Amino acid sequence: MFEGKNVMKNDQIEEMGEDHIGTSATTPLRADAFDLTDAEKIEKIQESVRDILTTLGMDLTDDSLQGTPRRVAKSFVNELFSGLNPANKPKLSTFDNTYKYGEMLVEKNIIVYSTCEHHLLPIVGRAHVAYISKGRVIGLSKMNRIVDFFAKRPQVQERLTMQIVQSLQKALGTEDVACVIDAKHLCVNSRGVRDIESSTVTSEFGGKFKDKDVRREFIDYIKLDTDFE
Repeated sequence: MFEGKNVMKNDQIEEMGEDHIGTSATTPLRADAFDLTDAEKIEKIQESVRDILTTLGMDLTDDSLQGTPRRVAKSFVNELFSGLNPANKPKLSTFDNTYKYGEMLVEKNIIVYSTCEHHLLPIVGRAHVAYISKGRVIGLSKMNRIVDFFAKRPQVQERLTMQIVQSLQKALGTEDVACVIDAKHLCVNSRGVRDIESSTVTSEFGGKFKDKDVRREFIDYIKLDTDFE
């Protein structure tokens, strides 16, 4: 199984996880990742969850716990990690920019719910995405959907940010795409140092957004007060 790979020791793995290091912009998946159907995965995962809870000493005959293994398995496959399956990727239909809008378009405050791949604890925050059209435009809701798709998998925030940008660059046919994510990681907030105030900010700037003035314009838009209540 591990032939040809450098296998790290437990202490090395733990140290790497604590430092939240991401090793690739591509989610690490095995070649056989989709050989099982979703139903088959749910059956296998619920047995694993049952083993974990039993090992922890929980009494799974209790009414409150009897359905927990299956509920967890279904949430993993159908919700929390549904973004692993490329079949669930939203169709990013684009259209001709017939109205010749040539300025920056920013979709801000997109809610991010993801899961840290090091401790399987929640990542919660907001994403801000922008692009400058090079002849094609995309529906606003598609930007929210692509953020949600890549968020619904075990993640590191750096990779999530890059995947959003790269996917939109491909769909729009332009390098001029940017993303900033500001999120709280419960692996930091609820365990370890237990710092409930800190958040993590990541960014990816492509094409024109690498220019400091364009980047500044994007950041200024993010700061705008859009509370319309």
